[in-house]
Amino acid sequence: MIRDITLGQYYRAESVIHSLDPRVKLSGTMIFLISLFINDNFIGYGVALAFLAFVIAMSKVPFKFMVKGMKAILFLLLFSAVLNLFLTPGEAWISIWKITITKEGAKTAAFMAIRLTFLVIGSSIMTLTTTPNNLTDGMEKGLGFLKVIHVPVHEISMMMSIALRFIPILLEETDKIMKAQMARGADFESGNLIKKVKSLVPLLIPLFISAFRRANDLATAMEARGYRGGDHRTKMKPLKYKKLDAMAYLVLFAYLGVIIGLKVVIK
Repeated sequence: MIRDITLGQYYRAESVIHSLDPRVKLSGTMIFLISLFINDNFIGYGVALAFLAFVIAMSKVPFKFMVKGMKAILFLLLFSAVLNLFLTPGEAWISIWKITITKEGAKTAAFMAIRLTFLVIGSSIMTLTTTPNNLTDGMEKGLGFLKVIHVPVHEISMMMSIALRFIPILLEETDKIMKAQMARGADFESGNLIKKVKSLVPLLIPLFISAFRRANDLATAMEARGYRGGDHRTKMKPLKYKKLDAMAYLVLFAYLGVIIGLKVVIK
């Protein structure tokens, strides 16, 4: 399960999506997420699926690598779908003993499952095709207007970049600790859910110690190199929009326009 989490990982490849400005990919991710919650019909989700498939194909990231990240949220996906399926009031569709499934509940559960699936895969595309440094620069540049109201944009972007960079490192550390404890007789697989949760407690203590040690080492290294925040800092590779980025924006807004049009037409 630990190896199945792909959030924060970067997949190196030569593709159109990789070469886009990080601000385009951040905006595109936000537009795609907004479109998922605007959608309220299966035709709209069909358009979203076609758009997502097109972006995945253009990114040259293997589809199996993206779907692998879904295993980590499978329980959340099933839990939310079941809650909506059985607890949404409406017209009865299937009744078994005291359990009633409504048409509205089935529709809501299907939409929730589709939204979560598309949300995870769509967000993964951004992190898989953008290095943490580029992501930081893109966030800082894209949210630069907030500096007018004294929002620490650089510091926020840096924290998010470090968090994303630490995810695969902590996952690798967790895997090593689990293997070391399993070699000493620890059992993380058998038993019910409560027993499995209790078995993870000995895992968390060394993991937290390792995380705090890494954070302290990073802070010391940044301080030793004279890091003083984002004021008056220059970029070795400043971000500049290209023709390809303008075309990507046109595609994104055309997609959003189609989604909004379908919502207006199909009621």
